[in-house]
Amino acid sequence: MGLAPTERFSSRVENYVKYRPHYPDAVLDLLRIECGLSPASVVADIGSGTGISTELLLQSGAVVYAIEPNREMREAAEAMLGDRANFRSMEGTAEATGLPVRSVDLIVAGQAFHWFDHARARQEFQRIVRPDGWVALMWNERISGGSEFLDGYEKILQEYAPEYLEVRHKEFDTAKLAPFFRGSDVRVATYPNGQAFDLDGLKGRVLSSSYAPEAGQPEHEPMMRALEALFARTARDGKVDFLYETQVYFGRI
Repeated sequence: MGLAPTERFSSRVENYVKYRPHYPDAVLDLLRIECGLSPASVVADIGSGTGISTELLLQSGAVVYAIEPNREMREAAEAMLGDRANFRSMEGTAEATGLPVRSVDLIVAGQAFHWFDHARARQEFQRIVRPDGWVALMWNERISGGSEFLDGYEKILQEYAPEYLEVRHKEFDTAKLAPFFRGSDVRVATYPNGQAFDLDGLKGRVLSSSYAPEAGQPEHEPMMRALEALFARTARDGKVDFLYETQVYFGRI
């Protein structure tokens, strides 16, 4: 039986901090314009992990409660953001945040909603959000094809990471998310995003994923050799391009 979602990333924190993508500044502009994010706001960042989404939200000047159940990830965020006056770190889950009733103006979940119990999370979100508040669910969705490198990387995951097809993100769209936002229109905005990696970065990026076999597991070394061969074939000027589409679904609940 696999690890619980709250435990999946405990051994991957260092790689997660170093190699996971951040969100485009355009996301912050969207939240300001469409969801009223301002220095006067109170924000709950649910499943805040190592603080990638929290760091973006703090730039607004709002008070941001980073709600994260995984101790190792939470401590990484505290180490990075603990000197920010508007940063609040809390142990909690999407289903039990620990926040007071109607205490937040905006709820954000970055790269986390697919792990939630959606029915229970919706009840909790309704409990903590103010009547005119907003919810924004966002992902950096890796583009899985379209270049020799991206095609090859996808094939390596399917061959050497047995859990990949089981735990990769569900493909969400406005229709699939409509039940969560029922009673309110859900809208989506998309932005291009990307990273460039040398070989060490590429290895770190794959090992930041919950499904990647770690050192000591049978598929780890074969996967590393396959990545080395792919990098040798496709790198340009010592780098390969990881491409994403940042998706932000937002509405009221």
